[in-house]
Amino acid sequence: MTTRVPLYIDGEFVQSKSQQWIDVTNPATQEVIAQAPCATQDEMAAAVASAKKAFLTWKETPVSERARVMMRYQALLKEHHDEIAEILASETGKTFDDAKGDVWRGIEVVEHAANIPSLLMGETVENVARGIDTYSYTQPLGVCAGITPFNFPAMIPLWMFPLAIACGNTFILKPSEQDPLTPTRLVELFEQAGAPKGVLQVIHGAKEQVDFILDEPAVKAISFVGSVPVGQYIYRRGTENMKRVQAFAGAKNHCVIMPDANKSQVISNLVGASVGAAGQRCMAISVAVFVGAAKEWIPEVAAELKKVRPGAWDNKDAAYGPLISPQAKQRVESMIAQGQAEGATLMVDGRDCQVEGFPNGNWVGPTMFSDVTTDMEIYKNEIFGPVLCTTTTDTLEEAIELVNANPYGNGTSLFTASGAAARKYQHEIEVGQVGINIPIPVPLPFFSFTGWKGSFFGDLHAYGKQAVRFYSETKTITARWFESDIADASGPNMTIHLK
Repeated sequence: MTTRVPLYIDGEFVQSKSQQWIDVTNPATQEVIAQAPCATQDEMAAAVASAKKAFLTWKETPVSERARVMMRYQALLKEHHDEIAEILASETGKTFDDAKGDVWRGIEVVEHAANIPSLLMGETVENVARGIDTYSYTQPLGVCAGITPFNFPAMIPLWMFPLAIACGNTFILKPSEQDPLTPTRLVELFEQAGAPKGVLQVIHGAKEQVDFILDEPAVKAISFVGSVPVGQYIYRRGTENMKRVQAFAGAKNHCVIMPDANKSQVISNLVGASVGAAGQRCMAISVAVFVGAAKEWIPEVAAELKKVRPGAWDNKDAAYGPLISPQAKQRVESMIAQGQAEGATLMVDGRDCQVEGFPNGNWVGPTMFSDVTTDMEIYKNEIFGPVLCTTTTDTLEEAIELVNANPYGNGTSLFTASGAAARKYQHEIEVGQVGINIPIPVPLPFFSFTGWKGSFFGDLHAYGKQAVRFYSETKTITARWFESDIADASGPNMTIHLK
């Protein structure tokens, strides 16, 4: 019998009464491994009511106790790390090593949430005026919500609810309907860590359930990661309803290669960053810009890409897994065909990829284009597959101009041996996350994930100090006490007796 994924409402895992269920399939076989419900209006209303009620007591819970919940949670996540990774791999198709990386990056954010007492410290100034002091407190907002994508079902939920809850909020999570088993296991462990009833709710579904979150007055802040059109929709509708929204969207990340760079490092890093995770990550390198004589390396990059083989999650020799769905595969292959039609040179063709023993998998092999121009659709659109576009410029200045003209601004990298070139690039480039001789510059959680331009809609970014500000509000107090009101020392005995 197919597993039916439960909802998590008011501290209990419950089976939905929904008449609508979404199949969860193994991308390597198309086998239905579970079904996720589209939560009913009553079920979602119950989740909101529970979160509102829990907030009244959770916000008063000492911050040190909230930190201890996160400490226990990160210990449990580490203990069950490989188990979670297996669940994740089975429903996403990711290789085991890639799945473990997904889980680990989430654990790092939970570790950061365990430092919440220092992150919530306010500010104080004594004697802002004669006899008057001013100080600020950082207080929670209330009920927050997160809408997460299929490509990182452990990491991205863990970007959201641990920090929001550590700040004193309660949280409603709506994970991707394509891989809900991993978030379910994360919630089980969160409950085991001692999270009080009602601080976390999980509802499943599709657009109707997302719209409920966007429109529900009790939800004060919404975090989202996903595609550009959906990110724009969520930002507009959420802010129209007077909510805080942080919406992380698509990308077209460029790697600029200078001729003085270490060639072997460039090729190795470029291959992994372009096709790793089947290219299904918003920080993938999808455009390589070769400057000057570095263009001579393009055939060698193609030769290395041809050696890369996808495969099942438990195949240790597999470089990456299948795409998430047949529809995703069809879209990527149609983009490859479009690139050919537009005149780009297809140096490596990943269509018609076959993996022995898995004839029904959503396989796309490594693909590489050269002679790509900025007016081509394969350049302008996020392909979200194992496809690398390459282009050339004569100078670093031209490369910077090319990258800055792109509407996205999630991540970029520069490979060079020149400190002056690196400083010029990191200073002038209009992209939020910059790597120098690092292909995928995702920061550790004590910084923030800082995409720019069309890759992010909002003001405050994920994790780090910015996320704490996103999930909290500042209250400033200005106080004056009159010395004339000090009680006479001959009054009641005020001695404190220590037990």
